[in-house]
Amino acid sequence: MKTHRLGAAAVALVLLSGCPSAYQRTYDQEMQQLQNQQQAQNAQETAEHAQAQKYAAVIYFAVGSNVIDADGERELRWFVGQMQPYPQAMIQVQGFADSTGAEATNVGLSTARADAVGAYLETQGIAVSRIVKQAFGSQYAAQSNTTTKGRRNNRRVEVTVR
Repeated sequence: MKTHRLGAAAVALVLLSGCPSAYQRTYDQEMQQLQNQQQAQNAQETAEHAQAQKYAAVIYFAVGSNVIDADGERELRWFVGQMQPYPQAMIQVQGFADSTGAEATNVGLSTARADAVGAYLETQGIAVSRIVKQAFGSQYAAQSNTTTKGRRNNRRVEVTVR
């Protein structure tokens, strides 16, 4: 009698191991559905990030200043408005200076400019955790520093989406 029960149990185990249970099928289906949802969400986030990256702002500064003027405020308000649909977008704030003065001073000034723009963005509702600031001094000139216009265009902060 014991042998017969053991044989029946062995046959049952072989049959069960050969075909997945209803539980396993349900689990596999749910996992596939979750994976599909994650892929769709990733695709949507990628598309939104690509859209957000289309927007940028450039703010220009007076000689030796880190004060954002009315034109700069208008530009930043526009940028913040464009970012409203993208609450997860990381904002890159890069400060620059022209080549007049010592480089140590220019680095400090470009840092102060990036900090001023970052602080302004915060007042407009951009979370500080979304803002990444960098300062480059007179490196990476947008135009030649030999002209007044070129130096003006080098005293800037560029705001972009990372």
